[in-house]
This record gives sequence, structure tokens and C-alpha cells, in this order.
Amino acid sequence: MAPDGRPDDLATVLAHMARDLLSQQTVQQTLDRVVAYAVDLVDGCERAGVLAIESGSLRTLAASDDVATASDMIQLEVGEGPCLDATLRDERVYRIADMAADERWPGYAPRAYELGIGSAMGFLLYTRERNLGALNLYSGRREAFGEHAEHIGWLLASHAAVAFASARSDAQLQQAIVSRQEIGEALGIVMERQKVGEQEAFDLLRRQSQDRNVKLRDLARRLTETGELPDG
Repeated sequence: MAPDGRPDDLATVLAHMARDLLSQQTVQQTLDRVVAYAVDLVDGCERAGVLAIESGSLRTLAASDDVATASDMIQLEVGEGPCLDATLRDERVYRIADMAADERWPGYAPRAYELGIGSAMGFLLYTRERNLGALNLYSGRREAFGEHAEHIGWLLASHAAVAFASARSDAQLQQAIVSRQEIGEALGIVMERQKVGEQEAFDLLRRQSQDRNVKLRDLARRLTETGELPDG
């Protein structure tokens, strides 16, 4: 952002950021860039992290350093904290001016202060369809974040949520395509070796999947990689 903070300069920076985020090849690369932009663009931000919902559980998907990761781990350990409120209770913005004096999370705040976190700010990453997680910003100084920093952080988080959702959808689509290809190859192997039709081959793989408590796509991948035909 330009030193004078002109809106048109900010708009240019955010436009560049949005294009950059959407150009990343993986979810991890997208979130790593989000964290880097947070530190670079938000006044007072010294470290940042993304705590997100993955497979029904919360975990840190990206962090600028070990302190940001440790902050998330403390909250998961004690079961309270601003990031959890943002992620689980849909609190869209939080700002902690003085971590040492904050009384909302008695199990988290003192330990965060011991880590060297003087103030913090966070934003829910969400789209119209779903809550994705939270972008959390930290500073070693008390009262490091003002209204301007909150505004920039909110804009950044809005772009980040769109890029995160897009990257995750692309990854899921790619996984679905790969899984379908692997299942198709596995069906071909079974049909050739067992001299059966496609439906019979699919029923055989499905029974093996259920009996072994293994996902069908994992069973198919194992078959295509090893050439081992399941009994049945």
C-alpha cells in the first residue's frame, strides 16, 4: 500500500492480490499467500494464521510462524478463544486491544500473552454457502490495530474467502476426477480377469469396500497400483 494510503492505491493492491490468490495451484499455496499478504498489508500485523474446518475438525492450515500456530493450539487445548468464536460461532470480526487485560477468554488470553501476543484481530472466512474458518492477525504490541487496520483486514479476508473457496472446490473436483478414473481402471481390471460385466465388477468392488471398511476409491487405487484382484 502506498505511504499516503490513497483508496485508488489500495484498490490496485487488492486487485493484484485477488488475481494472485486465484492463480495459485493448490489450497495450501493459496492460504500461504493469504498469510503473507496479511503481514504485508495490515498495519501492525506481525504474524498471521488461518484456522479452518477440515473433515469436521479444526486445525491450522497456514501460519507465518510458530507463534501463530501455538496460539491456535492453545485455543484448541482449552476450548476457548477468539479464533474459535469466529469459526464456530460465526463471529465475523474480533479485535483484542490488550491481550493482558482481556477477560473474555481466561484460559486463553494469559497464555497468549506469554507467547508474546499483545493484541490480536481476526476475521471469519465465509462465503454465502459456508463458513471456511478464520484469518487471525497478531502483534506483539498492545493496541496495535486500529479501525483502519480492521478495515484493511476485512477487505483482505473477503478476497481470501473467495480464493480459499475456489481453491478448495478445484481440489475437490480434481480429486473426484482422479477417483472416477481410478475406479474406471479398476473396473476394467476386474471385468477382464473375472470375465464379468461392468455392473458385476462394480458390485464386487463395492462388497470388498464394505467388508474391508475401505473407501471405494482407495480400494480402486490399490488395485490399479498393485494389480491385486480382491477376493469375492
